[in-house]
Amino acid sequence: MSSPVPSFGDKVRIRSSPETQARGLAGLIGQVFGITTPSVTNVAVVGGAPNDTALNVSIEGQSEELWFNPDLVEFVDHAAGTEMALDGVPKKWIRTEDGGWREERVPAKRWWEFWK
Repeated sequence: MSSPVPSFGDKVRIRSSPETQARGLAGLIGQVFGITTPSVTNVAVVGGAPNDTALNVSIEGQSEELWFNPDLVEFVDHAAGTEMALDGVPKKWIRTEDGGWREERVPAKRWWEFWK
């Protein structure tokens, strides 16, 4: 059975290649924050983008935004427990073991609890 194709929120490892080794990124673990079409967005892609697709991977300790050829990104797991929230929306989403998102209601703060 092959590994799933990495998608938003997944934990991934950067595969070893001449490009990733030269930048000191080979073997590092990160989380997928997005996908794009480089011909439209004009982002720089580590490993190039022969299929016009790139994954944005956030790697702790790296200050620059990193986009990778999907072939250089290896699925690790679905990063269960990752939480996502949107300002002004009284909900949060929590990543599950199977890669889904569980929605939970977040109680609204009362006006006098603005400091919490």
